[in-house]
Amino acid sequence: MVEVRDVLPTETLLDYLRERERSTGTKEACREGDCGACSVVLGRVRNGKLTYRAVNSCILLLGQIEGAEVLTVEDLATRRPDAGPSDPGELHPVQQALVDKHASQCGYCTPGFVMSLFALYQSSDEPVDRDTVNDWIAGNLCRCTGYRPIVDAALEACIGRRNDRFVEREEETASALTYMIDGNDVFIGDDKRFFAAPASLDSLAALYDQNPDATIVAGATDVGLWVTKQMRDLPKIISLGRVEGLDLIDDVGDGYTLYAGVTLERAIPVLNSIDPDIGELLRRFASRQIRASGTVCGNIANGSPIGDLPPVLIALGADLTLRRGPDLRTMPLESFYIDYGVQQREPGELVLSVTVPRLAANESFRCYKVSKRFDQDISAVMGAFYFRFDEEHDIVDARLAYGGMAGIPKRAEAAEQALVGANIRDSRRWSQAFAALRHDFSPLDDHRASARYRIETAHALLGKALIELAGTSSSRTRVVGHREDVHVGG
Repeated sequence: MVEVRDVLPTETLLDYLRERERSTGTKEACREGDCGACSVVLGRVRNGKLTYRAVNSCILLLGQIEGAEVLTVEDLATRRPDAGPSDPGELHPVQQALVDKHASQCGYCTPGFVMSLFALYQSSDEPVDRDTVNDWIAGNLCRCTGYRPIVDAALEACIGRRNDRFVEREEETASALTYMIDGNDVFIGDDKRFFAAPASLDSLAALYDQNPDATIVAGATDVGLWVTKQMRDLPKIISLGRVEGLDLIDDVGDGYTLYAGVTLERAIPVLNSIDPDIGELLRRFASRQIRASGTVCGNIANGSPIGDLPPVLIALGADLTLRRGPDLRTMPLESFYIDYGVQQREPGELVLSVTVPRLAANESFRCYKVSKRFDQDISAVMGAFYFRFDEEHDIVDARLAYGGMAGIPKRAEAAEQALVGANIRDSRRWSQAFAALRHDFSPLDDHRASARYRIETAHALLGKALIELAGTSSSRTRVVGHREDVHVGG
């Protein structure tokens, strides 16, 4: 166990590893969680089981890893006690496979690939295929080797039962990590500059109410860039990672409540059960490293006009719960966003949870993400579409929400009104909705997409949703790898 007392609020895990521990196998490259060269693996006990997840150390704050096992590329090989400094020891199966398959050239990206594949190796005893590997390494970029030998190495190493020294000491590691969860608050610093990790929700709410100028972090996948790219001085950091119960997902009967500590990774199966379009959206949302750290409520709270989840949750009719001190208030999620960078949140008030309804039998949903790069890229346009039908297949309610079209995630209210009352197969009313979109939005015009491209794409995505829901063929591919019978209300 390592104890660190002199922790600056914004010190990153990458800086600690390279500059203090001199663990230079972990590389510094993009410093924005994009390339994966800095990937390390965190071991934590979740629901009584030790799990390993790859994360981007460049945008993870040092204080956030409290209570976790940190593994870098230097930790994987097995070394004899009497080994000399030039003896690499016995390589881990993942490392050996990368050597055998000639999967490294310049080697700068290799440590990150090793750690991502180590996490895959530890994730399951089930066989993996090429598509699975490609998804696991989507957050690791290589400029010179090409990905085929890397994938070949993963297929060789990660198929079959886990068999390494980490498996052998799994119970011992889990026991040690569980011991570290002592229910005490962590506070490093003073009243003017601190890193804090409260252990209870009451303690969190009280601390934030007393320090409304503090920055709340859950995964820090956005705040980390404030530190590494914008060079912001954030003197007060409050981390949510230690708060008991804040990582819960509650089944509330007609939907799910996801609390502020629920990561994107853990949310995928729950939101996918509402509609498979959401699962595919989240798979493309970012890399596994980002999804293992970033949270659903964090994506909501940062208020980005190009965030992918807010339009989805707005279209589904989600409600947001906020807390300030002991007081709670709930609002429709769409009411949370006021203007660019402005949300309906009082000083000292934190986003506590979001409640997402299930779809009824007569309700349908579609969502689509358009970006320059298929995986791990910010959307140019994101469209989410909800419809409720009567027995005659007439649209009795519609919520059409877009990201990337305005300074906030925003509904297309004129287009909704044009569709309500129409039969889903009435293409004349579709045309009215397409025309209304031009009254709903004066789109952003920036380096990701022109205003003209965005309005044409918004038109096309709504058309795609309507065509799919009005389809007459026996089946249609909705999302990658998912086929279903096409029928209105399904």
